[in-house]
Amino acid sequence: MALPRSRHAGHAEAVSGEASFDELIADGAAAPVEGWAFDRLAGRATEERPPWGYARLMAARMATVDTALDIDTGGGEVLAEVPHPPRLLVATEAWPPNVPVARARLRPIGATVVAVRPDAPLPLRSATFDLVVSRHPVHTDWPEVARVLRPGGTFLSQQIGPGTVRELSEAILGPLPPPAHRHPEQAVAAAEAAGLTVVDLRTATLRTVFHDVGAVVWFLRKVVWTVPGFTVAAHRPALARLHERIRTEGPFVAHAQRFLIEARR
Repeated sequence: MALPRSRHAGHAEAVSGEASFDELIADGAAAPVEGWAFDRLAGRATEERPPWGYARLMAARMATVDTALDIDTGGGEVLAEVPHPPRLLVATEAWPPNVPVARARLRPIGATVVAVRPDAPLPLRSATFDLVVSRHPVHTDWPEVARVLRPGGTFLSQQIGPGTVRELSEAILGPLPPPAHRHPEQAVAAAEAAGLTVVDLRTATLRTVFHDVGAVVWFLRKVVWTVPGFTVAAHRPALARLHERIRTEGPFVAHAQRFLIEARR
């Protein structure tokens, strides 16, 4: 996920100021969540960017290869910005509403979007790609990544780290146990077990700020693993407490965890 960098005028003006709790909740609950863009939160939520610049790194790699694959492309938002796509460019997406969005967005750069099933093998030939990339994958199937890479090929991925925006999860659910998954060390071990060599690993903690509870509702509907099974009806009391906290204390601050991993076959 990538929330807007900074606040500016726009949709926020219609829901900020004196908007009531019910108005904010209704706004967050009604807006569509297809794709993987977060422009709707401009002026309402912000997140720092990792220092390594994933989009720039990915574009630079794309310019040097003949074949590339983007796993979990979302709505194709990041891949569409590649200025020099390779001859063969394929993207996969497992969430059905995102597939037509990605196909429309990536058609101008000649990318083929393949609908896949979660936790199923990639419907792609082995040893096909010089480069495999993935930004914020739901799950990295390391053996499948290794299988579709050509010998000498590279996997580059920015991933969500352990306990990301944990403060927000606990504001809705209450105290949680320490995170057991998404640790960078686990990714390194899984990559090596699949026969890959990790050549780069970087981590970052990013300040994430929510300015109103409507933005929180929309975010939780979109980033579903933050509060599994989230609904406005089931979590309304917690949302009301969070609204009052923002109203009296100011914006709600959480912290996102990210890591960059690069591995070669």
